[in-house]
Amino acid sequence: MNTNEPMSSDSGAPATARRFAPGDITWAPAPGARPRMRDFMEAANARHGLMMSHYRDLHRWSVEEASAFWEEVVRYFEVLGDGLGGRGLEDPTMPGAAWFTGARLNFAENVLRHAAREDMADSTAILRIDEDNQIRTITWSRLADQVGSLAAALRRRGVGSGDVVAAVMPNVPEAVIGLLATASLGAIWSINSPDMSAGATLDRISQLAPKVLIGIDGYRFKGRTIDLTGYFAQVAAGLPETGQRLFVKNVSESQAGPEGFEELGPLLHGSERVGPRRLPFDHPLWVLFSSGTTGAPKGIVHSHGGMTLEAHKGIGLQQDLGPGDRYYVAANTSWMVWNTLVNSLTVGASVVTYDGSPAVGGAARQFEILALTGATMFATGAAYLSMVEKSGLEPGTTFDLSALRRIMSTGSPLPPSTWSWVHEAVKADVHLGSDSGGTDICSGFLGSNPMDPVRLGELQGACLGAAVEAWSPSGERVLGELGEMVVTAPMPSMPASFWNDPDGQRYRDAYFDQYPGVWRHGDWITETEHGSFMVHGRSDATLNKNGVRLGTADIYAVVEDLEQIRQSLVIGVEIPGGDYYMPLFVELSAGVELDEELVAELKSAISKQTSARHVPDEIVVVPGIPMSHTNKRLEVPIKRLFLGFELDRALNVGSVANPQALDWFVERARAFGRDRLGAGN
Repeated sequence: MNTNEPMSSDSGAPATARRFAPGDITWAPAPGARPRMRDFMEAANARHGLMMSHYRDLHRWSVEEASAFWEEVVRYFEVLGDGLGGRGLEDPTMPGAAWFTGARLNFAENVLRHAAREDMADSTAILRIDEDNQIRTITWSRLADQVGSLAAALRRRGVGSGDVVAAVMPNVPEAVIGLLATASLGAIWSINSPDMSAGATLDRISQLAPKVLIGIDGYRFKGRTIDLTGYFAQVAAGLPETGQRLFVKNVSESQAGPEGFEELGPLLHGSERVGPRRLPFDHPLWVLFSSGTTGAPKGIVHSHGGMTLEAHKGIGLQQDLGPGDRYYVAANTSWMVWNTLVNSLTVGASVVTYDGSPAVGGAARQFEILALTGATMFATGAAYLSMVEKSGLEPGTTFDLSALRRIMSTGSPLPPSTWSWVHEAVKADVHLGSDSGGTDICSGFLGSNPMDPVRLGELQGACLGAAVEAWSPSGERVLGELGEMVVTAPMPSMPASFWNDPDGQRYRDAYFDQYPGVWRHGDWITETEHGSFMVHGRSDATLNKNGVRLGTADIYAVVEDLEQIRQSLVIGVEIPGGDYYMPLFVELSAGVELDEELVAELKSAISKQTSARHVPDEIVVVPGIPMSHTNKRLEVPIKRLFLGFELDRALNVGSVANPQALDWFVERARAFGRDRLGAGN
């Protein structure tokens, strides 16, 4: 069947907004709605002789018969490639599951095929908006043309299969074009946002030894022009073996680019074109970086096949997007959510890029963008929605949001009050869902679907193909209580590998250390009896401030470079209502006092050498930092204390090298529980 035809809307929330209580249904599909997911389910029923009628039926089939499910995804979306008609899952063993053995495809080809459709070639693929609300559009045919031209230029410069193209750019169309051109050649893409320091950027991309570096002369933020020529001089100096350097002229036609960089613009309009070449299913597509909680940030490698299938399933089925839809996400390029822009192009939806301030002109800036661009789906961090709620604004009254039908909240749990506020002040019938995923799979594990009702405070369920359960420490499934989030069956979007991990040991340690053969993600979740989920935050030491994961190692590298600081420890604590508390505990060198001058110095150093997001909410002097016998900071146990765990449940005191250092933290955590968490201890 032709799966690219627009389907009917799944909108069907109550006609009038109201304040909801926990467990209330806040949205439900309209009677007779026919989202792509229902059409997919009925096609699977007919092909496999099944009788599925509800989302839970479809989800159960997608994990119990994973091979058949993913084969059906390929058929339904008519995924382009060779050898995709065979068995989907050859070996289910984790890690190392084998998908579509012998098949060949290219992620970029499956995006650019929409340019060949007569009804889409001249329609918008990418819409760029800037802080001044100037809009520039790129049609599907022009996108394919520019990708082919840039791919040819990269090939002339010696870029081929397996080479790395590293970019440091904000959310601009050229970033999307660069990714697709790189993927067309079988080269490997990696991108980093320029709002990180040059040092933090080099910690990531220097690992890749890129053949090409793509930068940008600057961008506009809060009405100011951010000149990046000096920044790229530092980055280039840290990559002496990267001889090919390109830059995007973005902020001024007359401004010269960084020294030693060639302008990328003319390369988008050359006379030669190179089309995508088909590659093995597990060929590397891009490298995303973890937050670097311990040591250098880990490079997570995703494959052409895994991302192509996940994009069709996650965007086309789970989010119900396709031709006629327009997707806007407020994300910088270092966050994996930015990659969902490109994934959305895979199913024929158009996308909005924006590299300005998310709050220029006021808290409701994102809603203004939605109105100006006619976006049908908005993805954002829960913290942003809460911020607009607290501002007292009513975006639905101020802006025309008639096109908007879906909002995906991610990055952290969405407070119930904000959930109700969206339906009251934004749009009563919008499908608001809270989703939870990760850089690890560049998609969602838990989230929205267009066939089930949404209940306040709950994620609708596990995503198709994701066998998610909550487990006790002993490895037993638990319902209705806090547990470790695990995935018991493979997904094609799981990492193909980690960068510079030839024997796979770092990969195994990251996900399979606690439950052999079962993926442990590092989130605390509760699974309800009716199949929905609640996420309670990270169970490991990764920070998650304003929906962006941050590495503690980045902060330690800055703080402990100062002679006044002997040792330090940083944690992040989720507070009911959507707030987040990120204190930095410091053990001072002898004779040093934490005065206002030192606090200012610490915050300034952290901001300049990492990013503003890494600056702690509070800096607190402690008598000592609890350490393990292997000289590791006990971040997770200390976080557990602040979440209300008693000492004997937070850690094994026998594992602490300096147990006397725990006393201060136990008392501080109890006071925090009384004052901030409302706990009775």
